[in-house]
Amino acid sequence: MPDVPGHPAPRWLVNRRKRPDAAVRLYCFAHSGGSAAEYVRWGDDVPGIEVWGVQLPGRGSRLDEPRYTRTGPLVHDLVEQAAFRAPFAFFGHSLGALLAYETARALRAHGLHGPERLLLSACPAPHRPRGLPPIHHLGDRELFTAIQGQYGSLPDEVAEDPDLLAIMMASHRCDFDMVDSYRHTPGEPLDLPLHVFGGTEDRLPAEELARWQGHSRGPFALNLLPGGHFYLREHRAALLALVRAALTDRRHSGSPVDSLSHDL
Repeated sequence: MPDVPGHPAPRWLVNRRKRPDAAVRLYCFAHSGGSAAEYVRWGDDVPGIEVWGVQLPGRGSRLDEPRYTRTGPLVHDLVEQAAFRAPFAFFGHSLGALLAYETARALRAHGLHGPERLLLSACPAPHRPRGLPPIHHLGDRELFTAIQGQYGSLPDEVAEDPDLLAIMMASHRCDFDMVDSYRHTPGEPLDLPLHVFGGTEDRLPAEELARWQGHSRGPFALNLLPGGHFYLREHRAALLALVRAALTDRRHSGSPVDSLSHDL
């Protein structure tokens, strides 16, 4: 949507710590129901890197905007309306990994400057089945219970406030609709390094995460950290050390599969 009087362009990209002299920018795509706010705080702990969050409609500063339920229209509008400043990389967690990957493909398809590398977390490769039953059709309380059962990622007190529950489940429901409806369209692999991360206690084993390797001709590295699906909250410092190493060592080439487990 172009800028027109009275209708400013959507603010897709948010940041809280500007680093004009940063060697690289990291644009972060949140998980289902997540907000950019969780990721922009990373900027406090990664000197030399300017961290941005991709803010989807229906949350944060865009709470009143209509939400997307399909990856195609979302990625199309993001690429058309947002400006990623080079050099940059993408990080995506869970649903965010799919969105980061599809955005990189869309930038290439449009002949635009793309990320130098992708950092993808806790997500099966796009051609692989998700392996969980659809849940986006559930009512608020049933959806809350399903999310807690699968991920345990929400505060229990959310269920005690019907208004807050409705707001939070609305964004989760649309995001899970995106996940449940996603179908990979085969195409040429990307030409960039892939860094894939996961938790040792998540339902995704290393061999499943390693299937991302077929989606790029570039170097591939796989790192496992202790924890479940949200290992990145439990071991944030360890993950950010790996992220910073990947982004600041521009000579990094990676091994065919570099699978590491860090005992913290």
